[in-house]
Formats: sequence, C-alpha cells, structure tokens
Amino acid sequence: MTLSPLVCRWFGPILLAICAVYSGAGRCDVALPSLLDRVHPVMARNGMAVTQDALASQVGVEILRQGGNAVDAAVAVGFALAVTLPQAGNLGGGGFMLVHHAANKQTEAIDFRETAPAAIRRDFYLNDKGEVDETRIRYSHQAAGVPGTVAGLAIAHGRHGRLPWFRLLAPAIQLAEQGIPVNLDLALSLHEARERMARWPASRAIFFKSDGSGYQPGELLRQTDLAASLKLIAEQGPPAFYEGEIARRLVADMQANGGLITADDLKNYRVVVREPVRGRYRGYEIVSMPPPSSGGVHLIQLLNMLENWPLAEWGANSAAVVHRLAEAMKLAYADRSEYLGDPDFVKVPVAGLTSKAYAKELAARIEPNRARPAAEIKPGQPRQHESEQTTHYSVIDRDGNAVAVTYTLNFSYGSGIVAAGTGILLNNEMDDFAAKPGAPNAYGLIGGDANAVAPGKRPLSSMSPTFVLEDGQAVLVTGSPGGSRIITTVLQIVSNIIDHQMNIAEATLAPRMHHQWLPDELRLEEGFSPDSVRLLREWGHTVVFKEAIGDTQSIVRTPAGLYGFSDTRRPGGLAAGY
Repeated sequence: MTLSPLVCRWFGPILLAICAVYSGAGRCDVALPSLLDRVHPVMARNGMAVTQDALASQVGVEILRQGGNAVDAAVAVGFALAVTLPQAGNLGGGGFMLVHHAANKQTEAIDFRETAPAAIRRDFYLNDKGEVDETRIRYSHQAAGVPGTVAGLAIAHGRHGRLPWFRLLAPAIQLAEQGIPVNLDLALSLHEARERMARWPASRAIFFKSDGSGYQPGELLRQTDLAASLKLIAEQGPPAFYEGEIARRLVADMQANGGLITADDLKNYRVVVREPVRGRYRGYEIVSMPPPSSGGVHLIQLLNMLENWPLAEWGANSAAVVHRLAEAMKLAYADRSEYLGDPDFVKVPVAGLTSKAYAKELAARIEPNRARPAAEIKPGQPRQHESEQTTHYSVIDRDGNAVAVTYTLNFSYGSGIVAAGTGILLNNEMDDFAAKPGAPNAYGLIGGDANAVAPGKRPLSSMSPTFVLEDGQAVLVTGSPGGSRIITTVLQIVSNIIDHQMNIAEATLAPRMHHQWLPDELRLEEGFSPDSVRLLREWGHTVVFKEAIGDTQSIVRTPAGLYGFSDTRRPGGLAAGY
C-alpha cells in the first residue's frame, strides 16, 4: 500500500476562494491577499494544531514548542477555547477525544459526554398535552446535563500528558484575565444570541456592555469570573469543579433557578475510556468514536456502502456520486433512530451495523436513478456478530502522536445561561435525548427508546473525531461541528481524500451535501453543477440549498511533513505549526 491517495496531488492548485464574509449590516469585501493565506494548506515539520480559533491554535503550538506532546497541546487548546470561542469551547459542556500513540500504534477513545442528572424522569420534558416543552429542554437551567469537559481533559492529561497541569491552563487564564480581541464571528454570534442571553444577569454582565450594547470587532472582552474558575482548576485540579468552590456556586445557581444538577451529580460524574470503533476503507483503517456517539458507527457503515461503487470513476460531486451518498445516508440515519444510544444503558449492535455484509445488503437496495422516499425506508436489521454549536480541533506532535477532540455546549452558547459567579456557560445537552420517541430534536433528528432520557445516562451524539491510519500510523486527523451534519461532513472529507485524491484544502473547500432521512430533503451547499442538480431532481430528490455545512479542522501527515487546513466556512480558524 502507498500513501499516494493522500499525497499525490498535495501540491495541486486550490481552485476555490471565498471572497466575502458577513457583517452586521450585510456583506463586506475582504482583502484578497489575506484570504489567500487561508485557502492553502499550512505545512509544518514538527507539530501542528488546527482549531476554529487562531488564538487557541497558537496556544497549542506553543505547548508543542515547550516540549509538550499532542495530549498536552489538546488539553491547553480545550481550556483556551473556553475563553476564545465561548459559542462552543467550554468548561460547562462535554465531548469526545481520540488519542493515538505512534510508538505502540494504539488508539483509545475518551468519553466525557454530559450525563443526565439523577432527578430526571422519563417524561420530565413533556407538557400537560404530552408534547416536548422546548423552552424547558433547551433554554432553562433544566436543560443542562452534568458537565464532563474538565474531568475529560484531566483524565487525558493524567493518562498521557507530559507537562505540568498548571502550565496547560496558564494560557487560558491569561486570555481570560487580559481579554481577547472580539473578532467578527464572535461579535455576530453574540448579536444573534442576545435575546436569549441578555435575560440572564450573569450572561449579560459578561458578554454585553454595561449599557446593554454588544461588543464590536476589535474591542476587548474580559472574563474575570472565568479566569478565577480556571485558576481554581489549575491549582486544585478537577475537584475544584466537581466538589469545591466552583461546584458550590454552580449548584447554588441551579437551586435558585429550578435546575436539576446537584452536588452529588457533580461529585459522581465519571469519564469513560472506551475502545474506538474501527473499519477499513479501500486499504486504510478508519478509527472513530464509539457510542454514545453515533458518529463512528455510521461513518464506517456509510464508507462500507460507498466501497461498493467506483466513486473515483464517476467523479467528485457528480450526480451519480451525490445520489448514492444521499441514498446511503438515508439508510444510516434510519438505523441511527432505532439502535443508537448510551451503551451503558442499551445494547447497541455495533458489529452488525459496521459489518461489510450488512453494508452490501443495504447498498444493493439503492437504485441508480431513483430516490426512495423517506416513507419507504425503515431501520434495517443488522445481525449481531457477538449545535448547533460544537467545535473540533486536531493535533499531531513531532513523534506522530495524534489527538482529535470534538466538544460542545450543544447550541451556540448552550442554553445561554452563565452559572452566577463562575463565568461558565451551561450546556443544553438534554435536548439530545429523545424526550418523546418519534419527536424531532432541534436538529430534526428522530430518536427512540434507545436514546430515552434516564438518570445518569449520556445523550446520543453525532460528534465524530476521526483518524485515518495507514500501517498503524495516523495519516489524517479530522472532525467537525454541525449537529446532525457532522457524520456526513467527516464522510465527505475522508472520501474526497481517498477516492478523489484531493489535498486537504481541496477536500475541505469542495461543496458539501447532506441527507438525514427525515426531513426528506437533500441539502446542498452552493457550488454543485446545475446539470447535476437537474438530474438529482429528475431522479426524485427534493433538493434544497441552505447555509454552509460543517467546519472541519484537519491535519494530514505525509513523509514530507504535516499539512493542515482550517475550514473557511467559519471565520477565525487557523492551522498553526512549527
């Protein structure tokens, strides 16, 4: 096997550039030279961090320069993003981490997903009419699951880190104390979230000026309460968050506002180290996150289906390729609705869902020139063989160790609520449970009893931190935010590189598509051929054009060095290396 699918066109031209971003009043032109710097892959020899925020990427690279390994850098980036990217970076949320050791070729999955408070009950989020109370499950203190980020980063550091814990938090503390310059993306997102955030005094005091107005690009945002919380965590470790002063303040805020999280919930939170899910695609090993993420299972299931077709021969984003991608996605998301949940509570048929034989059966049902209506599709029968605001970042160090992290508050700024006195935004992850079987959540995803809410249970997620391995070494590290669209975004990055031999910039900038079974629509970004769109509609697809899909942060490792690219669909990201 050779690396050619990943590197043979690495130095090919980049054909796509984005020349405008949004301002509060409308569109504004961006100087082309500065933009060109962002649409070519960045090359490094020793180490690289690629994140959605430039300051956080620089923090990661500096930790690598100081002798830290990939896990050290990932921990420092995780805390830094809680300051610089409050939309998604967090202490009050949770997520998943994949860690790959180059020396022994071993990979592990660290699950620090939030858990449901002990006081929860099955029908807690239903109103008197038996319908889901969207305010309670999305925009109240009762929307929060028990946070896992601090514990997760600490477990990763304890198992794999090299530098002292306090040194990894120092950059985040400095950024919170001294302030960060508000960029355009942060200013716009705060403007969009203002109505739901400003009603909470602690949120309003931090993220808006004293007169109630919003921060403008270039102004400094200081987060002194968050800095104090970070200092306590740096000095005392996770006990500061789960049993100490931060815990007391968080529980007091819950009690004052009808929240569910108690001192025992925090004290009893546990990180779970799991075995990743694995598959093979055209000679490469695919390693991704296991349940309670649906991401890895369905990524491998989809790739298994795609392996039955000559995608390279048909051409990237041709009608033939997009049609089969869409039809495969429908089948995978139908299975997701039935089988996926927290494996500590339900039996998930991972082996059956990821088997090549099952994928071959599914692929055989797909007709070449006809889109099956969603109403015709039901969950399959795999045989047992034994948020929209999230962020992803990728790190590789000089030894080839790799880390992929996707973590989240669920919505942008989570529930919009800062726990008074902590500076910490609360997640609204309870909406990721199936509060009522068959009722869609905020992302339109349908869930059943496998993802029903229960005390201590982890809600199902689509987060898909992913490695592609060759001969046991990581050659691609990737992942994305995007709620239900995460799985299909990561799928297209992998396929673009392996099937269509794109470099990482081309693979990232190529137009994306998405189908999730329900609602029955084929979602496209702008940029697909009009002829392809016409054919897709003739074959029965309901084609809709919507906003950008995903925001990948990726690194490719080649014999020549590391190449990274931060998706330009959202401004502010950076691939940084040395």
